[in-house]
Amino acid sequence: MERINAWTTYDENQLSELEEICKGYRNFLDAGKTERTCVKEIIRQAQAHGYRELSALAKEKTVLKAGDKVYRVCMNKTVVMFEIGEKPLSEGMNILGAHIDSPRLDVKQNPLYENGDFAYLDTHYYGGIKKYQWVALPLAMYGVICKKNGEVVEVAIGDKEDDPVFFVSDLLIHLAQEQMEKKANKVIEGENLDIVFGNKKLDGKDKDAVKDGVLQILRSMYDMSEEDFLSAELEIVPAGAARDAGIDRSMIMAYGQDDRVCAYTSLLAMLTQPAGEKTTCCLLTDKEEIGSVGATGMRSMFFENSVCELMDAMGCFSELALRRCLSNSSMLSSDVNAAYDPMFASAFDKNNASYFGRGMVFSKFTGSRGKSGSNDANAEYIARIRRIMDDNHICYQTAELGKVDVGGGGTIAYILSLYGMEVIDCGVAVLNMHAPWEVTSKADVYEAVKGYRVFLRHA
Repeated sequence: MERINAWTTYDENQLSELEEICKGYRNFLDAGKTERTCVKEIIRQAQAHGYRELSALAKEKTVLKAGDKVYRVCMNKTVVMFEIGEKPLSEGMNILGAHIDSPRLDVKQNPLYENGDFAYLDTHYYGGIKKYQWVALPLAMYGVICKKNGEVVEVAIGDKEDDPVFFVSDLLIHLAQEQMEKKANKVIEGENLDIVFGNKKLDGKDKDAVKDGVLQILRSMYDMSEEDFLSAELEIVPAGAARDAGIDRSMIMAYGQDDRVCAYTSLLAMLTQPAGEKTTCCLLTDKEEIGSVGATGMRSMFFENSVCELMDAMGCFSELALRRCLSNSSMLSSDVNAAYDPMFASAFDKNNASYFGRGMVFSKFTGSRGKSGSNDANAEYIARIRRIMDDNHICYQTAELGKVDVGGGGTIAYILSLYGMEVIDCGVAVLNMHAPWEVTSKADVYEAVKGYRVFLRHA
């Protein structure tokens, strides 16, 4: 039952391939700091590998066949890719699914105000965060400003070398005696996670001179008025690039690895592993961190509608064929797991924890307490996955997310299981999960790519 450390199995060629994959992963993280920028980068890479936009082909009445590669996008935040196999779609697909949203701070719709000669942006945090981790560090802003005339302006400030950065202030230790006595979830209040946005007074103004100075800059940069905040989506994320971590460069430290580590490894597997007999699918979705809700979340009809569009373009759509396709499919619902941390050993069951360097992680069930909200994979399906991984020499491990009754979690598996398909949660172990800077093992990233490739080919 002992799982070997993947690092001990690699030859020089494999180590070279590992480093090349991890370099591409770091670049992906830097290019895709939000769900919108992720989708933009995913489309760029998909098109470079011959994928075409499904809706455009449908308008042209193009009939799709085995070997064709297509993608479809929902509101620039969710994307699904298909490579058509030889078997009829009614016999099912092999599906990789992950999410591309991450915890962050969202700028409110009426955010800009002045107080004490500072201009601030009011924010509302997104997803599960430890609020105290988001103070006193450099932050970047990404998003779009959508104007009434239909113009959409992209915003990206804070990651270029000559860009300014933003921050949330914290109380100096000399005055923090009362603050330090508070519980961790009260040390920084959610309503106090406001971004320091400016400090220079506009000459000749008495009231709101700093705010007016900021608005003048926004007008010059984006032709933006204060009212345009109403229809803007602006996200605050940590500033800075993904980096190698450890003196041995064995790890990657970056923002947003939950769950872009599974999104990228799934994408790379999809782009580099030709479909076998079955159609293959890569589904990268939004809103998982807040319950997979909304039009771009997994609870929406986007995925099912996309399969309908694909079947229609192949001339094989019927309601029965659709239901057979979905129920006969096999899926890896890919999300990160909590890596065992010796500094916090009491939170983990060591025999059922995931470890850095031991490969991709499979979780038979997720949920919390008494498996609440869980997808619980069938033993028969797990046996099939074991055979596929072992036959192809993939390093993998099994794990739960923490001790029973200590916590828990889950991802989109339970939603896809509603179709009757076989689904299991799997992914990559992460340290500092949901912190501004998360850490993964390069070996686990490499094993995930290899594992996803063999799943697409052989499941």
